[in-house]
Amino acid sequence: MEPRNQTGVSEFFLLGLTTDPEMQPLIYNIFLIMYLVIILGNLLIILAVNSDSHLHTPMYFFLSNLSLTDMGLSTTIIPKMLMNIQTQKQSITYIGCLIQACAVLMFGGFENCLLAIMAYDRYVAICCPLRYSVIINPRLCGMLVIFSLFTSIVNAHLHTLLLLKLSFCKHLEIPNFFCELAQVIKLACSNTLINDILLYVINFMYAGIPLFGIIFSYIKIVSSILKMPSAGKYKAFSTCGSHLSVVSLFYGT
Repeated sequence: MEPRNQTGVSEFFLLGLTTDPEMQPLIYNIFLIMYLVIILGNLLIILAVNSDSHLHTPMYFFLSNLSLTDMGLSTTIIPKMLMNIQTQKQSITYIGCLIQACAVLMFGGFENCLLAIMAYDRYVAICCPLRYSVIINPRLCGMLVIFSLFTSIVNAHLHTLLLLKLSFCKHLEIPNFFCELAQVIKLACSNTLINDILLYVINFMYAGIPLFGIIFSYIKIVSSILKMPSAGKYKAFSTCGSHLSVVSLFYGT
């Protein structure tokens, strides 16, 4: 394949989930319903937290940020996919692809960090209940969210800037329904060693470290719960149930 300079690249082609035309309406309807449920569900969570003063706690503050992040991540991917199915076009502009890849990295990294922060919040609430309000104070909550968002933005832009330096070949087909960073890198004709190394390092940082933090927090939580009397065990487990469900969905899928 003949390489060409990245400035000559005008668009990529998203192959989607299937090329079967009979399956396209079904996929469109499923993803449209999923998207509406995601947006409406997260909006309800944010409105409920903001309108009820009893929910103005660190746990629900983090949950509101998680809902905003989830809406951002979904909006980055699904509307473009639905548009492509509706118009029967698979293309996405070069700039659009870079923006989408950058946004996915930013929201995905931020969501990973938030899940780890929420696990730490539950750890302090169960293992150090008397010191909870002192440790998990509003200042710390704000700093954790801002720091996580800042590092996610820096990471996303670093990857995007490195993508700008790549030259791409003629066959710019991405076997996915969005511009996934790893798939975009594979299309490059120039040397991608730095991109690949950074990709693996950052994946470990934004997936491995938060996941390790979540697992470690819940090991401590479970060991503390087992020492509690029976009446307190159910209440302790119930405070972690929703977070465990989100973690299972996020990492499981």
